[in-house]
Amino acid sequence: MSLATDSIFIAAIQSNPALVERIGGRLYGTAIPLPDEDADNVPVPYIVVTFNGLNNQNETKDDVYESSYDTVNIGVEVTGETIDDLHELTQAVRDTILSYFREHETAVNDYTFSADAIQYDSLKPCYWQTLRYQCEVYNLNDDEQD
Repeated sequence: MSLATDSIFIAAIQSNPALVERIGGRLYGTAIPLPDEDADNVPVPYIVVTFNGLNNQNETKDDVYESSYDTVNIGVEVTGETIDDLHELTQAVRDTILSYFREHETAVNDYTFSADAIQYDSLKPCYWQTLRYQCEVYNLNDDEQD
């Protein structure tokens, strides 16, 4: 399940219909699919959830090969037309994800939260910020299921 942790974060964001409506349904996994290279930029606001790698945790020195837990890194890039829009959206995303994990049992046991600096893209134009989640995820192996 660790390799699909980004799908849990997408489900978390989708659990807030008002947020999804506010971004016009523009919620993407990994990248924004554009059918034409010359197409205009995707309208702002939008959110992109990325899987930014994982590391398996060694629980004890006696673990053979892999332990039961992975540390998974997830990025949630949020865009807004104005700085105020970005502030409101990032807070809504953060609150929605926290609420989802408090209300739903998932493979994510715990996470730590951080956020990158706010950036401005003059080519769109828009403001954007990436929210970072470092997750402890239970990695159920086939051997453990038997």
